[in-house]
Amino acid sequence: MTSSQQAPLARQLRHLYTVHAPLTLSALITAAATLFFIVGIFVDGRIITGDPAWLKPTKFGVSITLYTLTITWMLGFVTGRRRMVSILGWTVLTAFAIEWMAIITQVLRGTRSHFNVGTTFDAVLFGVMGNAIVILWIANLIIAGLLLFQRFERPAFAWALRLATLIALIGMSQGFLMTSPTAQQLAGWQGGEPVTIAGAHSVGVEDGGPGLPVTGWSTEGGDLRIGHFVGMHALQVLPFLGWLIVRRRRLGKGRQIALVGIASAGYLGLTALLTWQALRAQPLLSPDALTLSALGALAAAVAIAILAVLHPWSRPRLAADLAH
Repeated sequence: MTSSQQAPLARQLRHLYTVHAPLTLSALITAAATLFFIVGIFVDGRIITGDPAWLKPTKFGVSITLYTLTITWMLGFVTGRRRMVSILGWTVLTAFAIEWMAIITQVLRGTRSHFNVGTTFDAVLFGVMGNAIVILWIANLIIAGLLLFQRFERPAFAWALRLATLIALIGMSQGFLMTSPTAQQLAGWQGGEPVTIAGAHSVGVEDGGPGLPVTGWSTEGGDLRIGHFVGMHALQVLPFLGWLIVRRRRLGKGRQIALVGIASAGYLGLTALLTWQALRAQPLLSPDALTLSALGALAAAVAIAILAVLHPWSRPRLAADLAH
């Protein structure tokens, strides 16, 4: 990477540091730790729930790094609430520190972290993780509220940020679908089997079965992690789309806002569709006719809405609506 390429990255990191230094440093530490976890995948031959022991910390490391940097960047748009920004940043940092403590502790012990209630220690650790995620969800809700009432120079980009945080909240909420005992687990408990696992991310099959490379998403049944993943990463996707849209200044503010709304609705629809598919115990890459029909209908609706906004006759109407 040349010095000219490094300069924008360095400037952005300095900006994030001024927004919330501890949160920015935690993201950099997480990124560095993720490199260590990647090495662990190749040097540690242990398998936990069907995957290399250090694969879960690696995936969480990438996701948490992206999330932390994105949230810090979003907090940078909040003005006049310095103390609130500081509190929210520390809340996010603490929640992830707890999550990391639990995941790495269980990897070192050679057991799974999520849904593990096999011993009192495991159950307490899983409960602590759950409480940390609830706190993180509340922090995100507050951030969404701050962005909703924050004034922006570019309205379309503002709505991209706001809708991204709201959809991410929905994506995060889907994690709670995984904590309910499955029918197989309930049947086993009623039959006198010991209670060791409560909840699952797979639907229709046991966790740890055949899955897609890297992600591990089930190839034999539904997987709730897919909708969870897509929903949460609205934080990155929608602001990027919003940035692309506002660069097309000839569209006008009304059309820009409309396109952001359409993109957000389409993204939310995709998140819901993927979750619905998983709940029907259907692998991502093996959709049935009903799933494909729903996907086609969603794509058609988004395309028609975009064409309607871009059609010349819509310009005066959108401009008048924006003026009011």
